[in-house]
Amino acid sequence: MILTTTSRTARRSRLAVLVLLPVLALTAACGDAGGVREGDAVASVPETPAPSGATAGSSASAAPPAGKSAFYDAQLKYVRCMRAKGGYEDYPDPKLSGHLDWDRIGAIASRPGQQEAYKGGKDGVCVPELRAVMAVEPRRDQQKDYESMLAHAACMRDNGVSRFANPTMSDGNAQPGGDPNPASAVIDQDSPAYKKARETCRTKLLDGLDGLQ
Repeated sequence: MILTTTSRTARRSRLAVLVLLPVLALTAACGDAGGVREGDAVASVPETPAPSGATAGSSASAAPPAGKSAFYDAQLKYVRCMRAKGGYEDYPDPKLSGHLDWDRIGAIASRPGQQEAYKGGKDGVCVPELRAVMAVEPRRDQQKDYESMLAHAACMRDNGVSRFANPTMSDGNAQPGGDPNPASAVIDQDSPAYKKARETCRTKLLDGLDGLQ
């Protein structure tokens, strides 16, 4: 999904890249991540950076939830790679859940010529780390994901984005909704109305689904 118009297109382009380019070996529900090769110096990244928004002594700096540490650690390595090698010094920290902050990454990728923020950095330098994240990503409950995206779609329509499409289920997998024609976007994601609806409805999406629809 390498798009060049709206932020919706940017999000869809991320999914297209994940699905269509074998070099990335990704899926639409992925939680991207990776790491710096052993021995590489990362001067700008602390050994254990606190998640986005964390402050010294805050609960946000606690260890990741039990059972998700491998996913979090892999994601952290991907973030380090994206900062040190991928060309994105401001790439955001992963959440404690291990998922990335796609709203912030979307803002980075919306800059001219910065689509690599969605696909492993400049020249795909961090794709190996991205694959490593996928290998340890916890399995998602597809029914819950579908219900979450369905509630989000209804909320978006209730808040003025009338053409926001529902998600679908295909072979037991939840497929995001959103723009009914992502190849030629009909929803202006840069409009004040869309941004307001997005902010109002963001809590409807489960962690890891932000940026997918």
